[in-house]
Amino acid sequence: MAVDDDTSDSTSSPNVNKDTLDSTNPLYMHPSESAGSTLVPVVFDGTGYRSWRRGVLRGLSVKNKVGFIIGKCKKPDSDHPTFEQWERCDDMVTSWILNSLSKDLADSLQYVVDAKEL
Repeated sequence: MAVDDDTSDSTSSPNVNKDTLDSTNPLYMHPSESAGSTLVPVVFDGTGYRSWRRGVLRGLSVKNKVGFIIGKCKKPDSDHPTFEQWERCDDMVTSWILNSLSKDLADSLQYVVDAKEL
């Protein structure tokens, strides 16, 4: 792999977005995240709600996404620059939660509007 000797500021590059999110922003999504990921090792089937809830909250906290379910990370207006990124993150959180539910429960909740509603 060649090393580029150019020491210019990376923000001046036309391929670098000056509004790139840092990892502390709730809208940041690590490249390794996927909609197929699970938050807890055992799916919720109607029993053990308190343990399941605690595990889901812990998993979302690690990913800095709790704000999507408690209402702290609010949906921006559709013309706001972060609207599409918010939707992607909210869809990801919704997928993670649905993946932590039994198939019967997940099937009955497929049409929720957002993670907060779920």
